[in-house]
Amino acid sequence: MKEIVLDTETTGLSTKDGHRIVEIGCLELDNLVPTKKTFHCYLNPERKVSEKALEVHGYTDEFLSDKKKFNEVVEEFLLFIKDKRLVIHNAEFDLSHLNNELNLLGKEVIKNEIVDTLILARDKFPGSSISLDSLCKRFRIDNSKRTKHTALIDCDLLSKVYINLIDQKEPTLDFQKQDNSLSGINNSKVSYFKKIIKPSIEEIERHKAYLKTHLKKNYFN
Repeated sequence: MKEIVLDTETTGLSTKDGHRIVEIGCLELDNLVPTKKTFHCYLNPERKVSEKALEVHGYTDEFLSDKKKFNEVVEEFLLFIKDKRLVIHNAEFDLSHLNNELNLLGKEVIKNEIVDTLILARDKFPGSSISLDSLCKRFRIDNSKRTKHTALIDCDLLSKVYINLIDQKEPTLDFQKQDNSLSGINNSKVSYFKKIIKPSIEEIERHKAYLKTHLKKNYFN
């Protein structure tokens, strides 16, 4: 099954205040293994970046001024995510901004199936910090390259967090073969926690009975 790990960076928190997207990053997974396919772009938001947003991602108005506008990349973006499940950390935020951009162009909102890893983490670790950095720490995923919030690096980290959250076996993550646009992403092998299944009392007693019977047989044979 193909999925898209998606992340955006914006000029600020709320679309109600006119904030826009400045970066989109997408990384494709095929049965949880990253493929070579990515989508990435910086965008001219046609407005100023707020001070708080600048502290988060570091993209200045000057840096973004000569970048493409959303209407210039929208078709390529929609084609990339078409018919694929989207994996997003705090999906409400990213989707609100993406759908706002689509609404401004008179296009339909995103209707893909969504997996929100924030909700998965909240259910799995109630009461604990569930930020991307905290989850990387919990699962021993190296996030030392994440000095700022940048979309593709965040997608790479989230893909590893996602695998842990759904208790899957570790796939072969061959990031060495990734597209050059992923330069700067940590390529070291990551250890993943596996799910530990605790036997029931009934299973323990049955096991003891089995050992007792068979140990006697082996001893006397």
